[in-house]
Amino acid sequence: MPEENNSAPKKLSTVAYIIGGLSFIPLVGVLFGIISITWGLAASKADGKRLVVMGLAGICLTLILYGALFYWGFAQRGGVYDDLRKKLTQSTLNSLVPSVEYYKMQHGQYPASLKELQQSLPKESFAFVFDSSAPSIASGPKYFFYERVGEDHYYLRAVGPDGQPFTADDIVPELTPAEANKTGLLLERKADAPTR
Repeated sequence: MPEENNSAPKKLSTVAYIIGGLSFIPLVGVLFGIISITWGLAASKADGKRLVVMGLAGICLTLILYGALFYWGFAQRGGVYDDLRKKLTQSTLNSLVPSVEYYKMQHGQYPASLKELQQSLPKESFAFVFDSSAPSIASGPKYFFYERVGEDHYYLRAVGPDGQPFTADDIVPELTPAEANKTGLLLERKADAPTR
């Protein structure tokens, strides 16, 4: 009987390749990709290389998918994501006006800033004070533009992609005329006097 050669490298099991395949699941696959790479580096040369390549390809797929989603959701201007961002911003502004008005009812004056308003809200409040229309990738989230005018009026708006208030790309709360008459919200800035 011939002797078996124990020094010959063992073939990887099917489980190793299944884990390599699981690395193609976005996000969760990164963990499987790391396991696959580690297992492949510890295995024989031929089979190990295949497993390492599978793990790296799965991790790269996750990076590409989430990088693309980040770009389309936050960096790219124009298109369907911009429209969704505008609708979200409009809805958020519309729901923020009652919170500002309620603050005045409680404290007798409008808040000095949105940060002050945010600190006065209960933790489970749905009022959101950050502008999703403004570019904020590098600097983090920014508050909506808010400015108290005297004791009875205020400006509230999203500044849009240019980051400047009172320009054409601003988004302002949409209120019915009856609602607008009951608030101190000013929509346009005039040099002489505040108007609605």
